[in-house]
Amino acid sequence: MSAPAPSPLAIVEVDPAHTPERQGEVLTDAALTFVAELHRRFTPRRDELLARRAERRAEIARTSTLDFLPETEWIRADNSWKVAEAPAALNDRRVEITGPTDRKMTINALNSGARVWLADFEDASAPTWENVVSGQLNLIDAYERRIDFTDAASGKSYALKPAEELATVVMRPRGWHLEERHLQFEGRPVPGALVDFGLYFFHNARRLLDLGKGPYFYLPKTESYLEARLWNEIFVFAQDYVGIPQGTVRATVLIETITAAYEMEEILYELRDHASGLNAGRWDYLFSIVKNFRDGGAKFVLPDRNAVTMTAPFMRAYTELLVRTCHKRGAHAIGGMAAFIPNRRDPEANEQALAKVRNDKDREAGDGFDGSWVAHPDLVPVARASFDAVLGDKPNQKDRLREDVSVSAADLIAIDSLDAKPTYQGLIDAVQVGTRYIEAWLRGLGAVAIFGLMEDAATAEISRSQIWQWVDAGVVFENGEKATADLVRTVAAEQLAAIRAEIGEDAFTSGKWQQAHDLLLRVALDADYAEFLTLPAYEMLV
Repeated sequence: MSAPAPSPLAIVEVDPAHTPERQGEVLTDAALTFVAELHRRFTPRRDELLARRAERRAEIARTSTLDFLPETEWIRADNSWKVAEAPAALNDRRVEITGPTDRKMTINALNSGARVWLADFEDASAPTWENVVSGQLNLIDAYERRIDFTDAASGKSYALKPAEELATVVMRPRGWHLEERHLQFEGRPVPGALVDFGLYFFHNARRLLDLGKGPYFYLPKTESYLEARLWNEIFVFAQDYVGIPQGTVRATVLIETITAAYEMEEILYELRDHASGLNAGRWDYLFSIVKNFRDGGAKFVLPDRNAVTMTAPFMRAYTELLVRTCHKRGAHAIGGMAAFIPNRRDPEANEQALAKVRNDKDREAGDGFDGSWVAHPDLVPVARASFDAVLGDKPNQKDRLREDVSVSAADLIAIDSLDAKPTYQGLIDAVQVGTRYIEAWLRGLGAVAIFGLMEDAATAEISRSQIWQWVDAGVVFENGEKATADLVRTVAAEQLAAIRAEIGEDAFTSGKWQQAHDLLLRVALDADYAEFLTLPAYEMLV
């Protein structure tokens, strides 16, 4: 075979200080030619689907309701179809750890004892060029077993355990809405999803097959079965392009938008030869509810985010429907995140938090989920114990069909069934967490420890969206204060001053605190609600 011609993609260079020295190992002509072909073939359809999102949002604004699709009723009624059988490496998913693809996390996640590592290029990774390229390099190095890490502060060294003890990688690319400005075709940025998927698939598909695994993916921010169909078309093309068997790819779809919750069976149907399962999360799902029903009146106003647990009636409807849907079609149902970060300095608080994690994972296992997420290696044994108690030696409980579950279209958006209201402290918390997360994101950190929890971009999205919703709805808090733009600005200024006093002037001025404060106010108060805060935030990244 002759050498590939130079790629038609232009690499928009950044400051050399932020360019990985081994960038050329990832951005080969052959890999970039593949990404360019993905862009040529599939970006036009992606653009159409983003436009369709806007049209659907306008329809929800007009009707304040959603329903299961009449045009796809035949898919839901046909009990004969199933998704492809799970490969051995993905048959037991009882504990999955999530996190970004920096070098230390790559080693720790693979070594964690979890069955799966969600290697995240999306919400847990700020998409600086350095993070995008280095993350790809770290995964290649891990598969080649040439990865190690020494912590400069502690001197502690990290290395991989034996291959049979490592987690199976399921990689999450960016959502459809994000661009990658550092790779351009005829002056236009390539969608970040195609960059992340394309580089990873091209470099690792055959390598993973040689390791007895495969190219497995989590698909984020999906809003319709048509978006799942696009991914399926990409998988078919990509497998043919590199010459591996059709069906080698497996995809798990995050049902983290309210519109996707009405199309779960259709999403599995579109991906059925490549589908592995569905995942039920919380923060992005609540963010999607606010985004879509933000002008729906008082019955759609959410209380403080921590008051909306997975036991809320509309959240129970969502999770139980997901389990029933997955098991009816032979797919895995994966539960939500335990974001708690263990604190060995406070044993009492630690045990209280771990008890909440155990209760949450016991509930998921009891409801029929086949596995669940954790954000910290210390939580792996806690979650595993909950699923071991239900599964025993079985790899999953897909045989538990949950035919007792019956969920109506109205159940999924019965937000007013929750007996809780927004509070003034909830406003303060939203401003605090939003500011702290955005500041870290602007410095290139996507997974951030805040007040004992590991937070990602979904945290900032729900925080700023709740502020927007409460101001728009004119919520009156329990202390008599009304949610107004002026009140939010006052709280934000107070919290910024408190942070300055807490961390000191040097740390404050060397950080991105003022920019984070300003951006939070922009996306929380602008009349024109930003679809994703990461869109304006990305313009501020290196």
